[in-house]
Amino acid sequence: MYSQIDANKRKTWVLVTLFSVLIMLIFVGAGASAGAEVVPSIIFGFIFSVIYSLIAFYVSGKTVLLAHRAKEIDKETSADLYRMVENMAITAGLPMPKIFVIDDPSPNAFASGRDPEHAAITFTTGILSILNKAELEGVIAHEFSHIKNYDIRVMTIVVVLVGLVILLSDIMLHVGMHRGGRKNVPWPAILIAIALAILSPLIAQLIKLAVSRAREYLADASGALLTRHPDGLASALEKMRDNTTPLKSANHATAHLFISSPFGEIGEKGKKSNSWYQKLFATHPPIDDRISKLREMGR
Repeated sequence: MYSQIDANKRKTWVLVTLFSVLIMLIFVGAGASAGAEVVPSIIFGFIFSVIYSLIAFYVSGKTVLLAHRAKEIDKETSADLYRMVENMAITAGLPMPKIFVIDDPSPNAFASGRDPEHAAITFTTGILSILNKAELEGVIAHEFSHIKNYDIRVMTIVVVLVGLVILLSDIMLHVGMHRGGRKNVPWPAILIAIALAILSPLIAQLIKLAVSRAREYLADASGALLTRHPDGLASALEKMRDNTTPLKSANHATAHLFISSPFGEIGEKGKKSNSWYQKLFATHPPIDDRISKLREMGR
């Protein structure tokens, strides 16, 4: 289990590094299509990405909660849930996060924020209604693991970088097409810029999804360490798997933050899809695989 956690951490840093390299390549391609030199393009790209990331970094947590119309609860409005989260915070050695609830019958939950001091855990009314105490504790521990392992920070950075890549790719495509007929810009540079503009969003999305999938395995393992009861989380995931109600406020920008896919794992005609294409673009690892690993830990 510990080797899996270490491997997932290394993989995440590699993927985030690839994002940075991809952004630099985009700026080099954009500079080439505009007839600019390589070094100024890299410098401008670095400065732009840092400023963009910092601004989005500090507002992304609130934006996610607003997007899902989450309402904050406290000890007065939901004493049992507040007490369970508070006890888990003490066990994990973390500050008490804010607690939010989404009025939605689909069972799900997610953690958000930029660090343990500015974290929040959000539950749907659906998950609160179908899970027993042991199962809900497993879900809470899973989300605390995201907070403790700074997954919420990593995933915020990745989301920001994906948005930046898509934005820059669109600009590159327009610049490349506009400059294509000018004689002072070499055609190979134009073709490279256009190729990067077309491929970069796809690559960025794949990297984002790969980071998310790795982090879910890590949070499952860390959550089991907190509760010493991996079967609780496994049982909760089984209930979420069997409930096919989609989240009403689900969107692709935040889907990877949830403990299970808010779109469900059901393909066409009500059958589960195992196609390589859907696996490639899945925001979460196969839920049956996660359940199996947790059951093995409980033996």
